[in-house]
Order: sequence, then C-alpha cells, then structure tokens
Amino acid sequence: MFGKLFTRTKKTPQTWRQGDVFIIATDKLPSGLRARPPVLAEGEVTGHAHRVKAGTNAQVLANAGGEMFLDVVDAEATILHEEHGPVTVPHGQYLVRIQREYHPKEIRRVID
Repeated sequence: MFGKLFTRTKKTPQTWRQGDVFIIATDKLPSGLRARPPVLAEGEVTGHAHRVKAGTNAQVLANAGGEMFLDVVDAEATILHEEHGPVTVPHGQYLVRIQREYHPKEIRRVID
C-alpha cells in the first residue's frame, strides 16, 4: 500500500552546477543547433570562463534563440573555471542555463 504513495511518475533530470552555470541532463537535443566555441559562460568582471577542458570530445551548441546545449561524446567531459572546482559530467546531452536574478527594472544574468 505505501509503495504506491511514494512511486515517482516522472524522472528528475540530473543537474550539475558550477557557479552561475547549470548543466541539466536531457534525453534529446533539438534540431537546428549550431556549434559554438567550447565556452559555456564568460565572466564580465574577471574575464574568467566556464569552459570545456581542451582535448575533450564535447561540443557546445546553440539554437537561434540563444539557448545553449552541451553534447558530450567522450565517456565524460570536465568543465573548468578559475574560481570554481572542476565539474565532470558523463557522456550524454545537456541543456545549459545561466542563473538569472531579479531586479526591479529587469531580469538579468548573475555576474560571476
């Protein structure tokens, strides 16, 4: 009886975070994506960047609306940043989101 009360009907996607960057596992990438440099986000203040470790078979992609995705072909990919510890994600496809904050005049990106 209790088993039915706690059965999950929808799988929660795996999520990784590095500073203001969220990497969210997805089952499928949308069509019409174009390749971008291997940088997920650049810091406006420090010039540091959240980037895919060199030599990794992973690609950063974006659609026409600016949504960003990560396609990891290797067994894993490591995301590096000078002020945060490395984050390693396994083979798969991911949606990349940048944290935003509310301001009375606008919703803006968090500056890392």
